[in-house]
Amino acid sequence: MEKHRCGWCVGDPLYERYHDEEWGVPLYDENKLFEFLILETFQAGLSWITVLRKRENFRKAFDNFDYKKIANYKQSKIDALLQDAGIIRNKLKVKATVTNAQAFIKIQNEFGSFSDYIWAFVNGKPIKNKLKDHRNAPANTSLSNIISKDLKNRDFKFVGTTVIYAHMQATGMVNDHEMSCFRYNEV
Repeated sequence: MEKHRCGWCVGDPLYERYHDEEWGVPLYDENKLFEFLILETFQAGLSWITVLRKRENFRKAFDNFDYKKIANYKQSKIDALLQDAGIIRNKLKVKATVTNAQAFIKIQNEFGSFSDYIWAFVNGKPIKNKLKDHRNAPANTSLSNIISKDLKNRDFKFVGTTVIYAHMQATGMVNDHEMSCFRYNEV
C-alpha cells in the first residue's frame, strides 16, 4: 500500500524523497541550517523544486555550504559564481550569500551557535500544526515576521517573512505535514 504524503510533493521522485527524508525534520546542525537558509534565499521568487534540482550544483559551487569559507569569498569568486550555469545566477543573491555567512558567524559568536539562536524562537521545540491540506499552510506567520525582522537587523539579506517561514518548515521548527501524511507523527 502506498504511503500518504503531503500533496505538494506527490508525483516527482526528487520532491518525494526530499519530503520523506528531510522536510520538517528538526535540524540542529550548523552547516545544514546554513545550507537551508541559503537555498531558501535563492528560492525567493522561484519554486522550491527549481532549487532542489540545482542543490548539488549549489553544494559544489559554494564549497559544500562551508559558511566560514563563504564569509571570506573575494570578488573573483563571486564573479566565477555568476558565470556558473549550474546555480541560480542572481547577483544580489550571490552577494547576499557572502553577507549572510558573515552574519551567521556573528550570531554564532553571540549565541554560541546559530542553532541555539534560531531554536530559541520556538523554545527549542517544534510547533506542531494541524493541517488537513497543504494548501492551507500559511506563507508566513507573526513568528516568521519576528525572526525575519531580527535577522535583517543582524545584516542578513533575502530573509523576508515568507523565506523564513519556508526555512522553519524545512528545518522542522514547524511541522506543516498534513495530518494524514505518514511523516506527520514521525517528525
